[in-house]
Parts: sequence; structure tokens; C-alpha cells
Amino acid sequence: MIGRFSDLVRQSLFLFDPETAHGMSIAALKSGFVPACSLKPDPRLAQTVAGLSFANPLGMAAGYDKNAEVPDALLRLGFGFTEVGTLTPRPQSGNPKPRIFRLTADRGVINRLGFNNEGHEAAHARLSARKNAGGIVGVNIGANKDSDDRIADYVAGIRRFAALASYFTVNISSPNTPGLRDLQARENLKALLDAVLAARALEVSRLGRPLPVFLKIAPDLPEEGLDDIAAEALAHDLNGLIVSNTTLSRAGLTETAQAGEAGGLSGVPLFRLSTAVLAKMRKRVGPALPIIGVGGVATAEDALEKIRAGADLVQLYSCMIYEGPSLPGRIVTGLSRLLDREGVASLRDLRDSRADQWADTKL
Repeated sequence: MIGRFSDLVRQSLFLFDPETAHGMSIAALKSGFVPACSLKPDPRLAQTVAGLSFANPLGMAAGYDKNAEVPDALLRLGFGFTEVGTLTPRPQSGNPKPRIFRLTADRGVINRLGFNNEGHEAAHARLSARKNAGGIVGVNIGANKDSDDRIADYVAGIRRFAALASYFTVNISSPNTPGLRDLQARENLKALLDAVLAARALEVSRLGRPLPVFLKIAPDLPEEGLDDIAAEALAHDLNGLIVSNTTLSRAGLTETAQAGEAGGLSGVPLFRLSTAVLAKMRKRVGPALPIIGVGGVATAEDALEKIRAGADLVQLYSCMIYEGPSLPGRIVTGLSRLLDREGVASLRDLRDSRADQWADTKL
């Protein structure tokens, strides 16, 4: 039933421009119009990562629920966790419209939204209202475009949401805020992590509970850039990496009409690059540091391939635009079937099984 409903929703939304369709999908989730997905728990899919217990490894990536409007509705679709944001201290409108473009033939999306969001206070009010609802809800934090001190913006995010976030994601990898990716350079990254993790330490002391922090990186880094990020991640008390954000590359696209639009490319065309970078980071940071794999996940097989490449958890967003709201449930049940086929007791048993092959991919 939910599959037929999902197809109907997707077809209806494609009658509208992408940003209008996105707003309509948020409204549908808010209203309860989208039915929940009833999944039978599979203990083989359960993961403990950064001290958090995930019923399954699939999450909704940041960028969809920018203003923390529908985290619980997303969890009811079958996701094991969800991530709100990116949130900046002050509200900002983002870049001029149009700024989202479907590449239907490639099942990809180009966006240049530019951290459009209602700011910390609006999201804080919504997250406070669902504080006792349960479920793992991460908070993705960023900096205002016109900020005089971008590191201070990230610190402000830690302080504002410490009591509400299951975990934090420090997003320094969006291509749509000029200069933001410069924070991935080693000296800048060290300064950022020093400040963010110092703020986290104070909040942990105040709250008396762990506050995991993940760093989200770009897929367009050269090998030496990956070396620098790995070194700083291991030198700091970071809880993990998220690999990766959208790409500036347009390699392999068949749909040329929209390919020239500025912005980050996501969806199916990002799968190969993001998975290769994931594996390269796994080889650099070793087996202990958690990694969340993002980019081009459209099937259970895609999710499992991320895990084989070195991911502990997996996120998606753009592919749900093409597959509809039944996608998370289909992927989670599909993972259970794949574990039946593989004959393993836990998803963890398959992690890194193809990391070497993926890490050898030339960027």
C-alpha cells in the first residue's frame, strides 16, 4: 500500500518545480498525510556508533528537514535516525531562486540553496517541543554567509543545541557558501575543531552525557587534502566523519540541459565518487573511527556497498526525490534480505569487505 502511495506522491510532486515540491512534501509529512512504515525489527541491522544505539543504519541526511519541522515524521518512514539543518545562528534566505534543478535522466539533483534556514531560535523551539519524543535526531550546524567569525557560529550551534541534539554534524563542505570549504584546509580545520570540541567539552560537563560530533567533508578533495583531514580527525576527539557532501564535478552526466547550473550535484551520479572517498578515508583513519556514508544511495544494494566500502551508517536524501517516501522502508527490508543471502549474523561483519577495491579508485 505504501509503495503505491509513494509512487502517487512522487508523480504528483514532479508536476511542480523542485523547491515548491520540497515544501509540499514537508507539509504532507507535517499533516500526517504520508503513512508510517511498519518495520519488523532486525537485530542484525542494529548498530552502536559513537555511543548511540541505532535500530537500523539508514538515516535521512541534512538538507531535507532544514528547519527541524518533521524529524519524527521522518523516523516513522523507517529511518534509523535523521539529521536536521544545516542551521545557522541567524536566519538567512540563501541564494536567489531558481536554485534546485532535477536531472531526471541521471536521477540526480543540482542545488545552490546556500544554507537557507530560519536560524537557531526557530529550530530550537521545534526541537524543544519534541524533546521527549525519542529517536536519534542529529543537528547539522553551519555558519552564516556574512558572518564575521565563522568558527564562532559553529561554537554557537554547539551551545544552543547541546541539550537537544543526539549528535552534531559540523558542515564545512557545502559548495554554496563562498569560502566555506576553505575550513577543510588543515590549519583552518585545526582551529575549527579546537574551538568546537572545547565548546562540546563544556556542554558535556554541564549536561553529564556524551555529545558526539561528526565532521562532514566534500568529495572533491585531492589525496593530500584527505591526508590532512584524516590527520586532524585523529588528532582531535572527533567521533566520526560524514562522507560526503555534494560535488562540483559533472563527470558522466547524460542530461546536459541542466548540467551547467552552478551548485552541488547529488543523487545517483554522486555514488561512485562519494564511495571512493569514503573508502580512502577509511584506509586513512583506521577501523575505529565511525564513518557515515552519503551519496547516491537508491537501493539496499547501494547502502550495503557503502558499508562494504567502510561505512558504519548510511544516509540518503536526493534519491528519495525519485523513489518516494517508501524508499527508506524498502532499503531497510532489503538489507535484511541481503543479510539472509550473505549468511552473516550482523551487518558489521560486512563492513570494509570492499574497502581496498574502492580505495584504489582514482579521483
